[in-house]
This record gives sequence, structure tokens and C-alpha cells, in this order.
Amino acid sequence: MLKLSVLDQSPIRSGGTAAEALDESVKLAQLTESLGFYRYWVAEHHGSNSFAGSSPEILISRIAAMTQKIRVGSGGVMLPHYSPYKVAENFNLLETMYPGRIDLGIGRAPGSDMTTSQALAYGSTIGIEYFPNKVADLMAFIAGEPAVTQGLERVEAKPRISSKAEMWMLGSSEQSALYAAKFKLPYSFAHFIAPDQSQHCVSLYHESCKQVGFEPRANLGVFVLCSDTEKRANELKLCRDLWRLRFEKGDPGPCPSIEEAKNHVFTDAEKSRLAQRKSIAGTPAKVKKELEAIAESHGVDELVIVTICHQFEDRARSYELLAEAFPMT
Repeated sequence: MLKLSVLDQSPIRSGGTAAEALDESVKLAQLTESLGFYRYWVAEHHGSNSFAGSSPEILISRIAAMTQKIRVGSGGVMLPHYSPYKVAENFNLLETMYPGRIDLGIGRAPGSDMTTSQALAYGSTIGIEYFPNKVADLMAFIAGEPAVTQGLERVEAKPRISSKAEMWMLGSSEQSALYAAKFKLPYSFAHFIAPDQSQHCVSLYHESCKQVGFEPRANLGVFVLCSDTEKRANELKLCRDLWRLRFEKGDPGPCPSIEEAKNHVFTDAEKSRLAQRKSIAGTPAKVKKELEAIAESHGVDELVIVTICHQFEDRARSYELLAEAFPMT
């Protein structure tokens, strides 16, 4: 049976606030838990006018406290910015408070512009080339084993508990697939970022897992807009299209309303770009058919659904319709 989960980027809508976006994240988590979704991941973005979630650990704690059983985690923690030891302590603490429910998804992307990345590093000269070392140390700290970095072997991440957060490698490239297999981690591919590369990278992960003797486990992050009518779905898609075009030019700002999107005069070049972009939007029957085809072609049994639109009611309704289309019990 195909499992559905949620990736929430805590989108800020045009005319809205970050506080409203975070409150809606909590409400959406409670709703999707009641609908039977399997896990709820929150994203990490810095210096963004589009997304409010700059600290997954804090938001995970809030959401886990307001839900009962759904798995809650990071989609993901951008590990190059941070000390593996501190990340391990954060997630050990979360696992202590919410045992058996915490996921630790890690990624390599900056989640910000380069200047903001420098502010996060604050003088550290440890670059992206140290990512494998950080992953190895993080896994050791989470497992309560000696770190691989010389001099840190006796350091322990506490509190120590019998269970541990479930680690995932997130990515949208060949390198992330290879890292996931190398470290024998489950792999979540961001189809919503690089749909043309998804099949290749998931296949590469599966092949690489065979070489290291690890049973592969993968899911896909997929952008979906589901509505009661095709007309409404297309209106919501238009908002997404305008946001993506703005994103390609820099910081796209808050998610535009349907009225803003309708009033935008799309150039021929913009129309051409949009025509090339694959989108999953429509009524439940149409969306279900496309999602089942994607899952089958990639050999995965879980899809992590990203849905962003201006009105929270439309976003909530999209998840409700997916739950009706896919039995989750």
C-alpha cells in the first residue's frame, strides 16, 4: 500500500505573516495526522521572505507536542552549517521527549544565499567537502558510538536513551544518492526540485545499495495541488507558476494570491518555461493516477507531499482529498 507523508515548508502567503505560517504548520500537522498521513517533515530555510521555517528542531518540538502519533522530523537539517554533535544532542532530546516518533533528515544544500550561509558559518572554514565526515560523526553520536574524527572518540551526545531518531539522507542529485548508499541510510529524493533527475538518482541509490549490502529504502518528495474541480486546481497552479518564475529571478517573496497570478501578464518566454515544467495538479482521480505512476516507476512505497497555495483552506483541502483517494488505514 502506498504511504503518503507531508513536507511542510511553512509558506508565507501574500498579505500574511510568518507567525500565521507557523500556526498553519501546526494546524496542518494535526489535520494530516487525523487523516492518516504517515510522517510530517518540516524544512529549513534562512533569510527567506517565502518560508518561515528557519529552525526545524524548534518547530518539530512544537508540532510533536500538538500531535499524538504521526512521525515528525526534519526535511531537512542542512548539516554543512552545523556541528554534528549539536545536531545529535538536539535530536536525542527530541527523541527523549517524543520516543519512537522523530526523524532526522539531513541535506547538503545551503537553504539560503551565500551571504547568509557565511553568517551561519560565522568564520568557520569547514566547507562542504567535510560533509561526509560530519555525516559519519553524526551517525556515531546518535548511535552512542565513538566519533570517527580524531580526538572526539570519547565525546558522548546526551541524553542517552534506548531508542534513536531515524536518519534519512535528503537530496536532489547523484551525489546525495551515493552518500545515502555509502552510509546505509534511507534516501528521500526531492522530485519537486529535480523531477527530470529523480528516476536516475533513485535507481543509482538502489544499485549502490546492492554494492554495499544494504536493503534500499527510498521515498519521493512530490509537489501536488489537488482540488475538487479542475478549474480550481488550475487557479492554484497559476499561483505556483508565478512564484516559481519569481524564484528563478531571486527571492520570490510570499506566495501570490489567485488574483495576483491572474493579473500577471506572462511573457512568451515565461509561458514557454511553464509549458516545459511538469506539474501534478487536478482533481483527486487525475492526481491519484499520476502519483501511483510516479511511485511505480521509481519503485517507492512512500510519497512525501508538498502543497503550497495562497489560502490555507485550499492547502488543507488538497490533503483531505488525497486522503480520500488513498486508503491510509
